[in-house]
Amino acid sequence: MSCLYIAEKPSLGRAIAAVLPRPHKNNTGYIEVGNGDIVTWCIGHLLEQVEPDAYDARYKKWHLEDLPIVPQQWQLIPRKAAKQQLAVIKKLAKTATSVVHAGDPDREGQLLVDEVIDYVKISKAKKESAQRLLISDLNPAAVKKALATMRSNRDFIPLSVSALARSRADWLYGMNMTRAYTLLGQKGGYRGVLSVGRVQTPILGLVVRRDDEIANFVAKPFYEVLALIAYGEQIIYAKWQPSKSCEPFQDSEGRVLHRKLCENVVERIKGQPAEVTESERKQTKQAPPLPYSLSALQIDAAKRFGMSAADVLSTCQSLYEKHKVITYPRSDSRHLPLDHFKQANDVCRSIAATDNQLATAVDNANTSLKSKAWNDKKVDAHHAIIPTPKSSSALTGYEAKIYQLIARQYLMQFYPAAEYADAKLVFTIANGLFIAKGRQLMSPGWRALLGRDDKKEDNDLADKVPPLDKGTVLVCRDGEIKDKMTEPPKAFTEATLLQAMTGIARFVSDASLKKILRDTDGLGTEATRAGILEMLFKRQLLQRQGKAIHASEAGKGLIYALPDTSTYPDMTAHWEHQLHDMAERKCAYQPFMAALEQQVTALMEQVKVSEVPPSLRSLTSPEFKPRAKKRSYAKKGTSAKTKSVPKSKS
Repeated sequence: MSCLYIAEKPSLGRAIAAVLPRPHKNNTGYIEVGNGDIVTWCIGHLLEQVEPDAYDARYKKWHLEDLPIVPQQWQLIPRKAAKQQLAVIKKLAKTATSVVHAGDPDREGQLLVDEVIDYVKISKAKKESAQRLLISDLNPAAVKKALATMRSNRDFIPLSVSALARSRADWLYGMNMTRAYTLLGQKGGYRGVLSVGRVQTPILGLVVRRDDEIANFVAKPFYEVLALIAYGEQIIYAKWQPSKSCEPFQDSEGRVLHRKLCENVVERIKGQPAEVTESERKQTKQAPPLPYSLSALQIDAAKRFGMSAADVLSTCQSLYEKHKVITYPRSDSRHLPLDHFKQANDVCRSIAATDNQLATAVDNANTSLKSKAWNDKKVDAHHAIIPTPKSSSALTGYEAKIYQLIARQYLMQFYPAAEYADAKLVFTIANGLFIAKGRQLMSPGWRALLGRDDKKEDNDLADKVPPLDKGTVLVCRDGEIKDKMTEPPKAFTEATLLQAMTGIARFVSDASLKKILRDTDGLGTEATRAGILEMLFKRQLLQRQGKAIHASEAGKGLIYALPDTSTYPDMTAHWEHQLHDMAERKCAYQPFMAALEQQVTALMEQVKVSEVPPSLRSLTSPEFKPRAKKRSYAKKGTSAKTKSVPKSKS
């Protein structure tokens, strides 16, 4: 009797084996434990969707009349890099008497192992008796607890079906739309891939619309009034708050656009009594920021070091796999299991040994403090990215920088809150309202760990907003007009584009869709965002100009040519709503896919009868480096008449 555990990744496999009976025998692609059970693993998805020509050879060449391509019997093939591991699992599955599914406890983790179990063709009885092991924390105690509470894998069929629907829908939509618009572009003379996807295209749309806002921006003057109120030798600066009657002279953001109005205010308040009608002084506390998720880390690394999302991910993979000094990096969580709190001293020691710049920070850390990061209820498939109890002296370049960010963020959890003194005075002068505000940092707490470059300038006006009682009357010595100009929105950078992807809900007006996008963490996943951005750069639909990210002419042309439904994130929200219901047994696979097939068919019919959109005419084709051998379209995207086909991407 032997049980085969199939983990999603090697690290999870090793964590399972570590709590199973010894001795262990390490083999290529699996570990045999003392009682004869075997632990093996996937390496991410071992299988992938086939290309269209696998369904029909005529699809090797791209023709509008062949669209839409709708597989009747979906097929998967082994990924090239995964063939060896898949063969190992297939061989082990044949001899095992039972199987345990140990994928990550989320939608993709469920499908990833389920599709392998299906592909290796184990017996029906073995498949029906398969158990599900749910592990979100690699600590031995947590793994043992999970092993003691396994469930039937059949309970998770709806979750797997939901992931399968997402995968097939992305292929169906992305493959057909990419071919259709690439062929339209080719008719207009563009030689390159105009790729379209459920996730990538709304991202491109964000950048195009931001670029357009900047290009079409017309600066306008606006004005602010400050009352200069005498208090002994001190001047209190209080900002005018326009009343409702001033609305005709303001823009949609409340800025005053008429200088004459401001001049009248200055004349009215000069030399007049300034009565304190509201006085507030309070101490506020700012808790430390939570440890990093991958996106939060990518955003900070882009701001501090100018690193791309892909560079951060590859650096994290090196820290995780090669040096083993950080936990699993492709995490969307910023919380930690309570069990990990016991490791705090060990982790802190490893930080000091790995990065001597943080030695003082470690010495001053109070590991008895428990921040809001420690919360089992907020840990799902993965926990936040933190250092491990293992140290290394071999980190170089970006590895050292990224490790320091992760370690510093972890150490902040053992520092007290930052404390501020906030002050506010509201004055009434000549029936107008004027407000003076100030904030002063009293105790830095966790902010002591911020480098000088990271510290935001604190408003030091708290000492310039004196403690006055309500009813105090001073004199407004004068008024001052601040002449300002409206500024265009800033171009996206790697950091702000990642922030927009994770906070995509704010770009949607429908309240119900906003909630769905907030609940699903925005556009893309932690594991896919970097790859999607890199693909948009590779396809030359996005381009970098220093730190700024702009759409290329081809990127703009594509967005202008597509229907609005393809360029906004609303469609993703609609999909996610249905996929969530599918996982909850409230929605079936077939109606979802049938509706999508109808939508894609209608889009293809529309493309077939349309002229080449003006935005796709006379585009400059992308430049490619010459190669000695004939290039494949799938790899370089140079011609729609070659044999290979670009893979569908979200």
